[in-house]
Order: sequence, then structure tokens, then C-alpha cells
Amino acid sequence: MTKAGFTVRASQLRAIAWVRWRLFVNSLRSTRGKLNLVSRLIVSLGFAIIGLGGAVGMGTAAFFFVSEGKPGLLVALLWPILFFWQVFPIMATAFTNNPDSSDLLRFPLNYGSYFLVRLAYGAADPATALGTLWSFGILLGVGLARPKLLPWTWLVLLAFAAFNLVFMQMIFAWVERWLARRRTREIMGILFLLLLLSVQLIAPLSGYFTKRPRPEVRRFAELLIQGQKVLPPGLAARAIAQAAASQLRAAFNSLGLLCAFVLAIGYCLHVRLLEQYRGESLGETSATRVLPADRRLRLGWNLPGFAFPVAAVFEKEIRSLLRSGPMLLTLIMPIFMLIIFRFGPVNSVRQSGPAIPGHSPGLAFPAAAGFALLTLTNLVYNNFGGDGSGIQFFYACPVRFRDIVLGKNVTHASILAIETAVVWVAVVSLFGKPTINMIVATLTGLLFAATVNFSVGNVLSIYSPKKFDYSTFGRQRASQTTVLISMGVQLLVVGTAVSAFWIARRYGNSWVANLILLLLAVIALYAYRAVLRHIDRVAREHQEMLVAELCRA
Repeated sequence: MTKAGFTVRASQLRAIAWVRWRLFVNSLRSTRGKLNLVSRLIVSLGFAIIGLGGAVGMGTAAFFFVSEGKPGLLVALLWPILFFWQVFPIMATAFTNNPDSSDLLRFPLNYGSYFLVRLAYGAADPATALGTLWSFGILLGVGLARPKLLPWTWLVLLAFAAFNLVFMQMIFAWVERWLARRRTREIMGILFLLLLLSVQLIAPLSGYFTKRPRPEVRRFAELLIQGQKVLPPGLAARAIAQAAASQLRAAFNSLGLLCAFVLAIGYCLHVRLLEQYRGESLGETSATRVLPADRRLRLGWNLPGFAFPVAAVFEKEIRSLLRSGPMLLTLIMPIFMLIIFRFGPVNSVRQSGPAIPGHSPGLAFPAAAGFALLTLTNLVYNNFGGDGSGIQFFYACPVRFRDIVLGKNVTHASILAIETAVVWVAVVSLFGKPTINMIVATLTGLLFAATVNFSVGNVLSIYSPKKFDYSTFGRQRASQTTVLISMGVQLLVVGTAVSAFWIARRYGNSWVANLILLLLAVIALYAYRAVLRHIDRVAREHQEMLVAELCRA
């Protein structure tokens, strides 16, 4: 790179950093921005505690391995870091805050700067921060045990962190590309389901094969152990172990292979980002068709008991969700949670005690139903996030905003009802039929919890909206303020339900809990109606902020 090119790239990166800083400073002028800052600080404090605790544990284990002359066992620490670094951003999108770097392509930005900005956005992810802290803990542990290994370990772990960072960005880039087409969305959905099902077979198969000695299983395990040595965690651990044994040439070879992995993954990311930089469009367009002259008018859906605007919003929401692979995968997770508890490691614990099987059918249904409600929180607490610039049509249409919000709530309630029915069938098939008392308690508690969440979610959807795309992984779907408030609401709901069952136990009648939950549900319904009555006024007062946030490029 010439000196002029380096100067241009540095100036572009400084300009982007300055813009991001000014956006952050300007956001603090509003109450919403200040609340988001406080929420982000609280969440960051929680991640810091987890990161420091993990770093201490990783450092202690690394110190013990190296002190005992077994530095090769560091691979047992590096593999969990790799899995966490790659899986956490996908599973915990509520806490990630990755801006869409493709927005920068509207400006005269060269490709090198765009590539570096994408990596910088990935470096700001919580998974990167935690993985870096844990790697730093390993570095300190090795340095305390063998001070001479400190510089070499730092170099190896730096290459390992670079691999994780580039690999995470490569996964997101290609997954978004594949999910942009319906056919690949269907294929990936099927593969994902098969992967989840195959994971559940690990515990039963391991239990079956460990009942008696099997040489072929032992040979297969030895092959896996040997095979992982040529993968990044194994290469990193082997490079440190070889340096500890003064095998410098072999250590440099292992580090070179690790760097080759970084370059290979970086090239895959380069291929994807270069297509974006050149203006690739991921939208699906169908070929132009000649329509018959007598084509009949297609009418919208009709919901009995609801106005036509409510039915129209309901139809729009259902069609949008059916096209979203990530959201559909999220909504089916309660079923797989039941499979995990039925056939996974928890099942062996459940069968070990005589008292637990009798209670498991009753506990499985409320747990799965509650988890089904939690999977909807990304939608409930950000009703208009998926509408984007379409929010302007809601304001332009001669329709009350309460009908629009009601249509979205009806959609979420319908999804929850279907999920609850499917969960009940799964519980009956896997655990046995729950008691009538537990079924009633679950339904009344679900009615209370859902109504409270809908009421709070409707307000937060206007006061703290956030634009998101249904087809993307790894991007935050709600603001930090919304995330913290929703967590507080869940704790309040769970605490109220536990208090109701505690009161019922004190009186020796379990139906008292059902009566308390039913009364709470009625109160929550009155509060929900009050929110709907005032939602039009709130939407008008926050029109400018709502449109500006959701129409942001």
C-alpha cells in the first residue's frame, strides 16, 4: 500500500469513528438515549463480571496445566472459548449491538476501509469482549507458571483471537446471504433442525456405548482427539506445548498452520464482502408474468369479531413471519427444549430419584409454555421494528393506531396459542398428561403473563423502537432499555406466580393459586384496555421520533 493510499484509508476510518461518536453524543440529548446509555452500562457491568470470573477460572486452570507439565491440556480451555465466541452472538441477539456496515456503501469508501470497519464492528460484540478476557486469563495463567512462555503465548492467542473474530464475521456474512433466498432458507432450516435433533442423540448413544467396553468406540474417540489437533484450538494449544518443550521449529509450524486458517477464513469473508461492496442485491424478484384480463380481485383475510384494519395487520404480520427463517427457528425452540429434557442428560437425573418422575409432567408443561412466551419477547417489545420505513403508511392511512397495535397483539396471541397447543401435545407424548389443576394454572398464568407483556410491550414499542430485519442473525432486535425492562417484567411475573402458589400451599388448596392468577389476569386485561385507549395519543406525540428511528438508513 502506498503512503497516499494509507493516508486516505486512515482518514476514512477517522471519519467513520467521528460519525459514530457524534451519533452517540447526539443520542444523549434525548431521554431515550440517556436511558439506553444507563441500560448499556448495566448490561456491560454484567458482562464484565462474567468475563472477569471466567478469566480467573481460565487463568487458574492454565496455571495448573502448565505447572504440572501438561500444557497440551490447554485445548480443553480453547475449545469452549471457540464455541462460545461463535454461538453466543446467534443465540443472544438481544444483547448484541452490531450496526449494519453495508449502510456505509452509500459513501465513497474504498474496499479496504470497508473490510476493516466490518472487523471493527465485530470486535465490539460482547462475545468478542468475553472471549478476549478469557484468552487474557489463559495468558496470565501461562505467564505466571512459565514466564518465558509469555511472549510466545501472547502471539499464539492473538492469532487464535483473530481466527475467532474473522470466523464469526464470515458466518454472519454467509448466513445472511443464504437466508436471502427462499430455497436456501428452506435447506438451511432443515439442516438446522437435523443438527438439533442429532445433538439430542449424543447422550443416549454415549450411554448405550459405555455400558460395556467397545474397542471401535475407543478407536473412534482417539481419531477425534488426533483430528482436533489440526484445528485452530488444537493448533494453538500444541504451539504453546511445543514451545514449552523447546521444540521451536514444530511450534512455528503449528503457529503457521493457525495463521493459514485465519487467512483462509479471511478470504471467505473477503469474497462475501467484496460482492456487497460491488453492489450485490439480495432481494428476490420473480419473473414478469402476463396476468389474465379477467383476473379476480384477491380479498384480504377476515377475522370474525375484529375490524378489517385489525385483520389486515394480522395478515401482514403472519406473511412476514412466515418468510423469516430466523424467527421461525426461534419459535420452534420450546419443542426442542422438551426433547432435551426428555432424552438429554437431565433425563438420567430425573430417572435417578423416585420422586422426580411423578412431578415432571406437571412441571414440563408450564416450563415449556413460559419458554414459548419468552421466545416472543423480541416481537412483543418491538412491534414496529420489522416495519421499517413502512411505519409511514400506518400514519398516512385513515386507521386508528389502536387497531394497528391490536392486530399485532392478535398475531402474537395466536402464535402463543398455537405454540401452547403444540407444547401440550409434546408434553403428553414425552412426559405424560399433566393434571387438570396444573393445566388450568398454566393457562391462567399464561393469560396473566401474556397480557402484562403485551401492555408493556405496546408502550415500549413506541417509546423505544429499534429497526431490525427479520432475515438477519446476530443483530440486536430491541434497545438495551427495552431488554432490561423486559427482564424486569419477566422477574415480576415469575415472582407473582410463585407468590400465588406459595399462598395456595399455605392454605392447603392448590386451586387458590388458579383463582389468584385468574384475578390477576382480569386486572391485567383492564390495564391492557387502558393502554389501547391511550395508544393513539401516545403514537401521535411520538410520531417524529418513531418515524425517524425506523426510517433510519
